Amino acid sequence: MKKKYKGVIFDCDGTLVDTLEDIGASMNRALKLRGFPELTSEEFRGKVGWGFKRLAFLSLPEEARDEETAALLSAEALDFYAEAPMVYSRIYPGIDALVGTLRQNKIKTVVLTNKPDRVTQKLIAGLLPPLSFDIVQGETDGKPLKPDPACVWELLVELDLTPAGVILVGDSEIDMETATEAGCFPMGVSWGYRSLETVIAAGARRIIDKPEELLEYF
Repeated sequence: MKKKYKGVIFDCDGTLVDTLEDIGASMNRALKLRGFPELTSEEFRGKVGWGFKRLAFLSLPEEARDEETAALLSAEALDFYAEAPMVYSRIYPGIDALVGTLRQNKIKTVVLTNKPDRVTQKLIAGLLPPLSFDIVQGETDGKPLKPDPACVWELLVELDLTPAGVILVGDSEIDMETATEAGCFPMGVSWGYRSLETVIAAGARRIIDKPEELLEYF
C-alpha cells in the first residue's frame, strides 16, 4: 500500500471545508428575493455537489422547477455567495496538517470541485496556506464536471500522473463515481454531507474518519 500513490485529488465542500451554512444562506437569500420558500441546512445537505445551477434547480419548489428560473436563481445566489463566501465556512479539523504533510513529502495535491471557480479560488486562498495545492479547479465554462472522468484525466495529464497512482477523496456519491470511472482509488470521508451508506454504495473502497488516516497510503 505505501508509496504506491503519487497524488491526491480532494473534493472541497464536505471534504476539505464545511461550507453548508454559507451556501444555504446565499441560496436562501436568492429564493426569498424571488418569493420562494427558504430551505433548512439539512434540506441543502443532500442537494449540494452537482454544481450551483443544479443546486438552484433542486432548491426551487417542484412546480417552479424550470431551466430559466433555475438559471436566474443560480446567478443571483452565486453573486451573493461570491460577496461573502467565508462567513460561516471552516476547514475541517486536521485538514491543514494533512495537506502540509503531503506537500512536505512531494505528493501532488489537487482540489477538484463542481463549486463555481471564482468562489472556490477565494475559499481555498482564504482558509488554507498559500501553495497548499498544485491545482485548484472549480466549475469553469467549457470544462467537464464531476462525475465525468474527463475532468480528472485532464488534471492528471497536466501533473504527469496516472489514474492508478492517485487517490480521490470526497464525501459524496458523485466523488466515488468520478474516482471509479477515472480509474483512481475512491476514498470516502465520514465527516461530510452524505451518509456512509450512500458513499459506500457508490463505490468507496475505504472510509476514513480522520484526515490523517490518508497518510497510511503514503
